Amino acid sequence: MSRTKTAETIENVEFPSFDASKATDQIRAFAEKGVEQSKEAYAKLKTGAEETQKALESTYETAKTVSGDLSLKTIAALRANAEAGFSHLEALIGAKSLSEVVELQTAFLRKRVEMTVEQAKDFQAVASKAAEDVSKPIKTAFEKAVKDIKAA
Repeated sequence: MSRTKTAETIENVEFPSFDASKATDQIRAFAEKGVEQSKEAYAKLKTGAEETQKALESTYETAKTVSGDLSLKTIAALRANAEAGFSHLEALIGAKSLSEVVELQTAFLRKRVEMTVEQAKDFQAVASKAAEDVSKPIKTAFEKAVKDIKAA
């Protein structure tokens, strides 16, 4: 009895058929979707790399310009310091008394301190502007990248 029941059960069971054309279509669709996603990812990567390159080039040019400005500012300060020193030396040579030498030296030192403070302020202003200008392209590129990531 158990053999006939088993035979009947086996005859009544249907196995699902495997349709290869549907599987092929699904695999093709999956592959096409993967290729499309890869193309999109490559395009985004390429755009990001180009933007980064532009930002770095801009930063380099800005740094070069700022470096030139700082160099010119340094040369001008050194020139002013040298001229002040030579003028003071000439004044000391022409001094008639010790009291005049002390007076000239006191005035010179006071002017040197004032000039040094003024030069330090100028350098600080130029250096602050330089740092801001040099970092601006990178900062802008970073903010854009963060914005793009949030949008995605």
